[in-house]
Amino acid sequence: MDLQSSAVRRLTRILAWLCLGYIAFVTVGPIWVRPETGVSPQLERLVAFAVVGTLFAAAYPRHIVLAGMVVIGAALLLEAFQLLEASRHGRLFDASVKIVGGLIGLATGWVFARLTRRSA
Repeated sequence: MDLQSSAVRRLTRILAWLCLGYIAFVTVGPIWVRPETGVSPQLERLVAFAVVGTLFAAAYPRHIVLAGMVVIGAALLLEAFQLLEASRHGRLFDASVKIVGGLIGLATGWVFARLTRRSA
């Protein structure tokens, strides 16, 4: 691995964790910190976890099972933590949407990482 790909991998890892941190902040915080995009909240959840899944898979392609455990575990834990905030509510359906988005992202990121590693 050369210096440039090492820097890209490091940046991808930082972005993955920052993205997950941001999702945690807006998921567990009071309802007023949640951004509103104008699209369905289910689509927002799906896309958010697809992005974080893609980042984690691209950042840790050799540890895809662990990356999957982080992404899926975060979806479940964040939904459960919403039960602790009075203005929020955790639902199994919302968790399943997050998990599906995460799985889509993990698959996308893993394929991308494999293709770019082969072409290098």
